[in-house]
Amino acid sequence: MGFNYVIFWLIMFAIFVIAELVTSGALISIWFCLGSLAAMAAAKAGTGFIVQMVVFVVFSTALLILTKPFIRKVLKFNPEPTNADAIIGGVGVVVETINNIEEKGAVKIDGKIWTARALDDNIIIKEGSKVKALEIRGVKLYVELI
Repeated sequence: MGFNYVIFWLIMFAIFVIAELVTSGALISIWFCLGSLAAMAAAKAGTGFIVQMVVFVVFSTALLILTKPFIRKVLKFNPEPTNADAIIGGVGVVVETINNIEEKGAVKIDGKIWTARALDDNIIIKEGSKVKALEIRGVKLYVELI
């Protein structure tokens, strides 16, 4: 008796369902869940594993392309805009000495504490200094001494 591909696709379906549940409804693997079911149907029909894989890939990809824009619109999966860029040009106070080499530093600006770095790696900005916010890279605020 050979390998049971129906069981294989059932296990893959379960893995994708668990992955979907773990990602808090972010609709990450739902398409693969459905692709696994289609591949399982192909396995039940007696097709070879290559055909099953093609069914899985084609079905999952087609569902992703055809439904994701619609689902995003219906479920309003729009990232929340932030006002982080509003602090650019603002003045803050260094609350932890900024030293890029040691990867340390923090600035308080608009009542919030930001991990901060000097725009120039060779400059150390002491705690209590006033700085101007120049740009945000990732979660770090880049500043210069006023």
